[in-house]
Amino acid sequence: MFFKLLGNFEINDYIFLSNTILIVCIAHYYYKYFTRVNPIPGPFPFPFPFIGYFPWINKDAQKFYSNCYEKYGDIYELYGSIRGSVRTIVLCRREYLEDLLSESTHGLKFPNRKGLEWGLSLNDNFKTWMFNRHFFNQTILSPKFADEAIDCINKLFNELENYWDRLFLKEEFIKENKNKLDFSKWFNHYTNDMIISLLTGAKSYTMAAYFDTFSDEKSHFPSAIINDSVKFVQALSNLLIGYLIFFIVSPLLRNYVPYFKNKADDLLRNKDFIDQKLNAMIKRRRKEIGDIPLDEPLPHDMLTSMIIKNTLRDNNYIETGEIDRPMTDTEIRVNLFDGILSGTYKSANMLTFIIYYISHNPDVKKKMLEEIDSIFQGDKTRSITKDDFYSLSYCEAIVKEAARVFPIKHMLTRCIDKPDEVAGYQWPAGTLFLINIKAIHNCDDYWEEPNKFNPDRWMVENFEPKKNSFIMFGGGLRLCPGRKLAMIELVCLMALLFRKYEINLVDMDAPIKTMSDGVVTACKELLVEIKPRN
Repeated sequence: MFFKLLGNFEINDYIFLSNTILIVCIAHYYYKYFTRVNPIPGPFPFPFPFIGYFPWINKDAQKFYSNCYEKYGDIYELYGSIRGSVRTIVLCRREYLEDLLSESTHGLKFPNRKGLEWGLSLNDNFKTWMFNRHFFNQTILSPKFADEAIDCINKLFNELENYWDRLFLKEEFIKENKNKLDFSKWFNHYTNDMIISLLTGAKSYTMAAYFDTFSDEKSHFPSAIINDSVKFVQALSNLLIGYLIFFIVSPLLRNYVPYFKNKADDLLRNKDFIDQKLNAMIKRRRKEIGDIPLDEPLPHDMLTSMIIKNTLRDNNYIETGEIDRPMTDTEIRVNLFDGILSGTYKSANMLTFIIYYISHNPDVKKKMLEEIDSIFQGDKTRSITKDDFYSLSYCEAIVKEAARVFPIKHMLTRCIDKPDEVAGYQWPAGTLFLINIKAIHNCDDYWEEPNKFNPDRWMVENFEPKKNSFIMFGGGLRLCPGRKLAMIELVCLMALLFRKYEINLVDMDAPIKTMSDGVVTACKELLVEIKPRN
């Protein structure tokens, strides 16, 4: 009957019906806004009641959040900023995080993202998250995995040096001022290759592909496998750049408005391609493991460790229940996907910011070089070891200070699954919170001279930041499981770079070029001049 009625409509009737529906939806939207509990300061959700603050967040999220912090204070709200019309409470003080980060009931809540299921980072199912977390921790925090990581760092750094020697470091190149490179791009490719190798056990070739763009003298790897790596990493990059549309644009727009729908569909196609590649890796590795005798050792990459966990190939296997069953291929895939996507961009961007701050702080650079030289004693070629890593305490302090001053992940998301008090207000279940990491890391209530880059603060005996004032790796039960790997990678790369090379910014006066989505800040370009260190 309804469709028969529509069939008799004139064009003006359709326009009238559409306008009526739109007016009703907008009226309902603003009714909910004006009757919300605990109204607190925040930008008024107009004129984009359904798109929310997408135009501003998409342009420069960190600047948007910083402006809101300056204007509205330590706690403010965004209505329609995340997932269409959902209200979000932004917290900018460590005191507000005591319960939010300590209780296991506070997780994530991201509905309406069909096709973007992740193993850990965006998993809002607490039971499956705990299962995945158990396996992830056992793999990535093991001593053998740390050994594998340092070995991988050395091998890939040797490959990187080979490319740099051929492109930038010949004496004639330095004399002709041809020793300039985009540090950000090189280390994005480096960390892509490292994380993919560590997690899947399969070599990646994106550094080789980047090298091939500079010269007629190509790398010695076959073009087919290079192109395959590039296609896989490009799909990951596209997904990483665009996934925010699933969280800050309402399902209504994503499903029915062509611009948003096309973007969402492209991302899902990207995800399908990535899933196919990971499924093929898992299948191939299962076969390889099956062909290796039980008494022969296996590599310690994450994929191998997850496949054999709680099987007869696992030396620590004890059958004790659900948590100790083997992982399915689907569970392995989502954890690999999560690890690769989370691990490829953070370390590269963090290292880029470290280089920037070292260049602008000569006293810091001098102390760092003294520490590196005291360990390597002029040897610029030997492999770095785990003992070296644990001796590089000032380098670790530089990493922490760079993360404090300029956090890569400038926002954390939490959601309460039962009514609770946060920041002095009672909130209903399902309330979504954003934790403004940058505001907390740069607050003079918690840090002496917070805007000064001062790694020495971390070298003071028994120094410990105030609780929840430094959340480089998140906090609470959802503390980043890759924190040890990230620190190993950053500290070791700093030592390998600066023991052998002089690295200076091409333009000391230029601000660092960044782009920022709703959660992460990335470096777009950092031009440096590199030459052998005397």
